[in-house]
Amino acid sequence: MRLCINIDHIATLRQARLESEPDPVLAAGICELAGADGIVCHLREDRRHILDRDVHILKQTVKTKLDLEMAATDEMVKIACDVMPYMATLVPEKRQELTTEGGLDLAAAELKVSAAIEKLKDAGIKTSVFIEPDPESVDLAIEMGADMIEIHTGKFARLKDPLEIINELEKIRQTSKIAKELGMGVNAGHGLNYLNITAIANISEIDEVSIGHSIIARAVFTGIENAVKDMLNIIRRIRQ
Repeated sequence: MRLCINIDHIATLRQARLESEPDPVLAAGICELAGADGIVCHLREDRRHILDRDVHILKQTVKTKLDLEMAATDEMVKIACDVMPYMATLVPEKRQELTTEGGLDLAAAELKVSAAIEKLKDAGIKTSVFIEPDPESVDLAIEMGADMIEIHTGKFARLKDPLEIINELEKIRQTSKIAKELGMGVNAGHGLNYLNITAIANISEIDEVSIGHSIIARAVFTGIENAVKDMLNIIRRIRQ
């Protein structure tokens, strides 16, 4: 299982004072040196944390792979085609939300998402769609031409009742299995931390996880390098 680090919250801290530090580009480099398999950033339409400048410099400096999370808008597709990240993950986006609240409703946004995927793939950019754990969404993602899916694990991460957690994990497992059988790459992310990552890492069909908030929060106390290595150690104990 690959571990990719979302550096948005480094940029959030910088933008709290509209200063130049901490620099998310520097944080990305430290994450890679600590063993991260990739860097994730979300360029939002309101530029609340990651800025255009960050994306362009990350493209030049990231040595593993850069995953650009983005809304399926003409503006973001144009930016992606200019920057040329390794991959683009299409996510839903609302101005008032604190963080991404769920997966894309592919049925409702079929034309917009399909058009974005087509343009990104024509430019040579791998595409992923952020979805709820639902087999029907996998079928739609394939029809739209996506290379992979990222399963939203936010609901799983928030649940407290043991039975509900088991049921949600089974949805994630079944969605992952179906996607792999159909030849898609399977990523997962949102709300994952040093405790609940164990259950996700035990789902062998998941190729990659994207984790941001919990690692950056731990880094306040231990440093980014140690925070990344601690997460990698947990994953590697499960995925020998």
